[in-house]
Amino acid sequence: MESLSLQDAIAANLADIRKRLARATQRAGRLPSDVRLVAVSKTFPVSHVLAACASGQRLFGENRVQEALEKISLTSDTPIEWHLVGHLQSNKARKAASSFACIHSIDSVELMRRVDGAAEEEGLRPELLIQVDLAGEPTKHGTTADVLQDLFEAAAGCRAVRVTGLMVLPPFMDDPEETRPYFRRLREIRDELASRGVPQSMLRELSMGMSHDFEVAVEEGATLVRVGTAIFGGRG
Repeated sequence: MESLSLQDAIAANLADIRKRLARATQRAGRLPSDVRLVAVSKTFPVSHVLAACASGQRLFGENRVQEALEKISLTSDTPIEWHLVGHLQSNKARKAASSFACIHSIDSVELMRRVDGAAEEEGLRPELLIQVDLAGEPTKHGTTADVLQDLFEAAAGCRAVRVTGLMVLPPFMDDPEETRPYFRRLREIRDELASRGVPQSMLRELSMGMSHDFEVAVEEGATLVRVGTAIFGGRG
């Protein structure tokens, strides 16, 4: 981004991504408003967040609670909606419940209940997405599809949080087409849950797709795409 100002470079990147999102939704017979862009600002300083915000970006995602809290504090006077897109440790549940509008990485009944209890005490109603593990990679988190029903049954008893959908983080593939089966499978799981009586309000979001494959994810039904490097540049 050295040849352009930070503001101009990020504005150009955002404009390009929005055009690509529009084309992907058109190919899928969907509306651009069906998909929301989460700008993943992990490891980037708050100056990058503010530059993106100045270009109209309002949703931002962070992987780590502590890093996010610093940025949330520094941007308290800006109209930003913060999402936690990385793994949430149970001992950070209270801080996460009070800091994020949406947590994309719930993977157990215990974690859901911890966040719910903390949110109830704070008088907040964050949204939660259940992370589904479809690849079995040892370095990644998520619940398996066969126990999803248990999480949704537990969600029905929550007092504060609202489960609104599913998230997947597939293996990285050089060819985005190779990630398509994971996105398609998450959509199929969503539809299977709906057919078993899970309310539509709990299944409206599919968080899937990142910088290299978000267009494929949109074609398969993503409603939230998590894009970082395509907006802010490489992380070194």
